[in-house]
Amino acid sequence: MKTFIKVIEIWIPDKERTQLEFGSGLYGELTDFKNASERQHFAYDEGLPGKAWAAGHPLVLSRFEHSYFKRIAEAKKAGLTCGIAMPIFSGDFLLAVVVFLCGNDEEQAGAIEVWHNEGATENTLRVLDGYYGALEQFEKMSGQLVIPKGHGIPGAAWDSGMPVLVEDIGRVVEYARSADAQKAEIGTGLGIPFIQGDKQAYVITFLSAKATPIAKRIQIWIPDAERGQLVCRQSYSKNSNNLAEIFETLTVNKGDGALGRVWLTGMPSISGNQESAYNAELDDLSSMLAIPVIEQGQLKAIVSFLF
Repeated sequence: MKTFIKVIEIWIPDKERTQLEFGSGLYGELTDFKNASERQHFAYDEGLPGKAWAAGHPLVLSRFEHSYFKRIAEAKKAGLTCGIAMPIFSGDFLLAVVVFLCGNDEEQAGAIEVWHNEGATENTLRVLDGYYGALEQFEKMSGQLVIPKGHGIPGAAWDSGMPVLVEDIGRVVEYARSADAQKAEIGTGLGIPFIQGDKQAYVITFLSAKATPIAKRIQIWIPDAERGQLVCRQSYSKNSNNLAEIFETLTVNKGDGALGRVWLTGMPSISGNQESAYNAELDDLSSMLAIPVIEQGQLKAIVSFLF
């Protein structure tokens, strides 16, 4: 099964915190691009990771050609045409930048969007930028949409300050694009908030189509009431939704396994199933990306993508 995202990278500040260096990545069969990427460094405001660092919020670079992207030739050879960068901050300090790279072909369906409120008094969100693969009509409609705070996936993520995961979008009446999502065969939506004080709000949304899903499984983990363990708040499975009930019974201690280390350090993580937060016998997934959601220096949730 193909996935919408072809490459995932984590870039971290070096010891002097003046530039970003390669942390880890998922490249599949794109070995040449992986080798070229591992040697890269990005200064502040340089390349896609550096631009996201300087901007302080998620960015979408819908085309690499004639852009600030530093690996254009290598990306073209690998069939990669666009990228999304998600910086992870604790207060003013950058912890890491997560980069998603996608390819532009006729079979790619799905979307990754960045929503933003345009002013300090603005209580609505508009698409700042996005990548939609082959969904041209869905892209056009989304660009005209205004979503109030508390409504839809972006608005709900902004209002709650928490990740929002919605399944069967086409059947959810409250979702502003339900009919269009159904036509585009988009089944699952995920929104992750990036709140900057009381004025600036950004939400990155992942819309997963049936043919090329964002990931095989998406989970939202949160600290329990005593902040002693992580519990699975919600779990979506591409292949077997009944596994969500199993995950709801599992807990993760701070520092234990891949998810526990993300909680302990605040750093996003890429790991294999041997480091999974649960018994690997439950699944045949080979790798996991875990992204922390941090507000005012405190972990609010961890979103995990399993491939």
